[in-house]
Amino acid sequence: MEFHVVDHDHTTPDDTRLEDLDPQPLLTRDYEIRPALVYERLRDRHGPVAPVDLLGVPAWLVLGYRESLQVLQDDDAWPKGLENWRARTEGRVPADWPLAPSLEVNHVLIQGGEGYRDLRTAWDAALRPFQDPRHPLAKRLRTAVTGYADELITLLAQGGGSGHADLSAQFSRPLPLMAASHLLGFPGSQGDEALMDMWRILDAGPDAGPALERLLVTLTDLAAAKIEKPGDDFPSHLLAAHPDLSVDELARELFMLLGMTSDHVGILISNTVVEVICGDSAGGVRTTLSAGMVRETMNRVVMRKPPLVNFVPRFAAEDTTLGDYVVRAGDPVWVSAAAAHADPLFAGQMTPDSNISSRAHLAWGAGKRQCPARELASTIAMAGVSRVFERFAHLELALPVDQLPWRSSPFMRGLRSLPVRYELAGPVPRPAPRTEIAVPSGDAPQAAEHSARRRSSLWRYLAGLIRSNN
Repeated sequence: MEFHVVDHDHTTPDDTRLEDLDPQPLLTRDYEIRPALVYERLRDRHGPVAPVDLLGVPAWLVLGYRESLQVLQDDDAWPKGLENWRARTEGRVPADWPLAPSLEVNHVLIQGGEGYRDLRTAWDAALRPFQDPRHPLAKRLRTAVTGYADELITLLAQGGGSGHADLSAQFSRPLPLMAASHLLGFPGSQGDEALMDMWRILDAGPDAGPALERLLVTLTDLAAAKIEKPGDDFPSHLLAAHPDLSVDELARELFMLLGMTSDHVGILISNTVVEVICGDSAGGVRTTLSAGMVRETMNRVVMRKPPLVNFVPRFAAEDTTLGDYVVRAGDPVWVSAAAAHADPLFAGQMTPDSNISSRAHLAWGAGKRQCPARELASTIAMAGVSRVFERFAHLELALPVDQLPWRSSPFMRGLRSLPVRYELAGPVPRPAPRTEIAVPSGDAPQAAEHSARRRSSLWRYLAGLIRSNN
């Protein structure tokens, strides 16, 4: 891929430091409503790399596609690990900085240093059976996700064979959490209680703090149980690949899987559903609904609206020119996938007749630290989207697409809600009685799990949404 260099009149003297540039706040009301406009303003003023203020802390935001690849693909020059952050080491990051809790749980997404290589190797090994479509565990996961999707749609349908629903709250958000619970090997409805706490954490409401404490206790207990009695699940496979992990270390990795899988995949499902309903190629997707067509639609979606808009920070190993600025050793550098995808030097080449694949997106990162669970996330999202259009005969937005409500955070951007009008294909299914859950013959553990779910806080919450919609 070739880029044409554009000169910007933003160069600064070599002795100018990030703190001297008076960076402007990134997370403004404009960013909440129209982040693309904020990226455009920053690009016009600073070029492909801009100084910004992240809730009181200065950082570099990478806006250019080429510069993003430069950072993401060179771990030596741009390492992760908070120990590399000069301002933090010097005590210049406030103790109550709102983003600190998200960055200080030292798991595979955050970690730098020598320990990362062994941990990443273990992650790749532990995820392999769930990401290899020929492996029995991957097949079991797809079957489970399809079953969870049917459960959610059947529950939603208790409001009638046609009507209104919030497809985000009632389907897109709970589905990947249920899939994560399957991967983690939670017993009974214990996983559903953890899923509700993860929701509270992601929403960053007033109960997020207590929810985080409860969730870490739950995951620590789960980690201890898997060390004592391994199963055929992700924690057990991770332990087999990295047996030196302590209970606390394993719990942190499980937190990472649960958090990233849930919000990222939920947003991807909602955005893909909107694309299928409203996109130019919607008719083709809804008619054929082949796996390849759904995956290609997802690639287009993450190109235009990546769920993970800004990656966790990296840090300059030494003074380095990036864009039109000199980034000092120890400066935090945040790569913005959303801004990189909108870079005119890249986006201008993404025309309908372009030979550039939509897989050139950065939604999963790039280089050696590309997301280890990208195939897993795609599989869950594809299964969910496919089941939606198999179960609904008619589905349309209840609001104009440009009026859908969005929520933004320093990391993610997704729909607050996805209001739809629906009509089910076929008769309205009756939910199985609590004591007579329909499961494959001889699968008593699964029956117990489904029965417990009917009584869980997650299921009570979802049932309450049905009553509020009708």
